[in-house]
Amino acid sequence: MVIAAKNEDDRIGATVEAAHTLPGVDLVVVVDDGSTDRTADFALRAGARVLRHGRNRGKGAAMQTGAEGVRRAEVREADGGTTRVPRHLLFLDADLGETAKDAAPLVEPVLAGTADMTIALFPATRLRLGGHGFVVRLAREGVRRSTGWEPEQPLNGQRCLSRAAFEAARPLAPGFGVETGLTIDVLHGGFRVMEVEVPLEHRATGTDLRAQLHRAHQFVDVARALTARELRPALRRTWRGVTAGKGGGGREQPRKTGHITRKNRQE
Repeated sequence: MVIAAKNEDDRIGATVEAAHTLPGVDLVVVVDDGSTDRTADFALRAGARVLRHGRNRGKGAAMQTGAEGVRRAEVREADGGTTRVPRHLLFLDADLGETAKDAAPLVEPVLAGTADMTIALFPATRLRLGGHGFVVRLAREGVRRSTGWEPEQPLNGQRCLSRAAFEAARPLAPGFGVETGLTIDVLHGGFRVMEVEVPLEHRATGTDLRAQLHRAHQFVDVARALTARELRPALRRTWRGVTAGKGGGGREQPRKTGHITRKNRQE
């Protein structure tokens, strides 16, 4: 499990402790992304392995650092004689607190092999906001336009991925564009994505100036992630044309179409 955190010393301890109670979770990696408080100290005290960024590098970079930390832990286990299948990656936000204990439904479809990536649906968020914020609309429409699938909560950071799905999405989109980029890249890789309703709840974003600046930052990062992915097909076509002109076939290998599904749930 990977938790990206910045200045969350009031909640990170409870989040880590709750995460340790999840079935199958034997490793919790917290990435302290340039915090100026005691986030790292409280995470260590709660039993997490902590990796630190000396400066804030953004959520996408923190998630990649966390995944690399999991991989290094597995290498050390193998050197010690422990052989195991690489862990799936469960990403949770640092501010979930004790509700993190309810994240198990995210893991189950990936363990069962019925999904390659799950995305959480927060019931309370659905009732309160209906998913109609301007950043949510941008991300939702961008994913739909790129993949043909329309997620309900495209910005939700609570996700479980198979290792193969995660590797197919690397490098991750920077900053707050990471969730949008992940969904598009995983689907383009031919993997299955499922939204799962889970009773999780994190700190609500307010309406003050700081919150508005946060949303503006989100909007820019999501727009950049979408723009980068819209440019890729054009760049591939240009490259194929250049290589074909030089006598190369420039032929792209076939890719299987992603099977996209949504878990049945009570409305």
